[in-house]
Amino acid sequence: MSEGKLIVVTGPSGVGKGTLLQKLLERHPDRILFSISATTRSPRSGEEHGREYLFWSREEFEGKRDAGEFLEWAEYAGNFYGTPKPPIDQAIALGQIVLLEIELAGARQVAQTFPSAKRIFIAPPSMEVLENRLRQRSTDSEEQIVKRLHHAELEVAAANEFNITIVNDNLEIALQQLEKAMFE
Repeated sequence: MSEGKLIVVTGPSGVGKGTLLQKLLERHPDRILFSISATTRSPRSGEEHGREYLFWSREEFEGKRDAGEFLEWAEYAGNFYGTPKPPIDQAIALGQIVLLEIELAGARQVAQTFPSAKRIFIAPPSMEVLENRLRQRSTDSEEQIVKRLHHAELEVAAANEFNITIVNDNLEIALQQLEKAMFE
């Protein structure tokens, strides 16, 4: 049986994390488990408990938080979001590679609560390329793009806090580097 581990992936919005991780899961569906976060927000149309999120009451979330059952947690827009630790511990004990895609602040918390996690930062080739990608998505207003770029600069400045930085300049090369980092 292979040894299980936790892999934390972070990077700015628009860097291509979602695309990379989706391709990785397609290539290795039996080797990788995607961590499911918990939240106190209501499910959106089409979302199911246990698939997109674990939808918990505020009381349930706070009880688990107070019992130290989260790798990380935060409050956004009046709702709690967090990564429950027990399912990750169980999967690792069974030899699975658990993948956690998370924001910088959460990755910093995980570095404290689960120091053996391998932390991977996905970086853009340049801020200009990132800006072009954000504009091509056509999902954000100009104000949102400016905010995302400012936040991205802060995130990129923190890349040295991670074990590995992968520059997503070429999807296939970045995917190969990610596979190497995860399975070595």
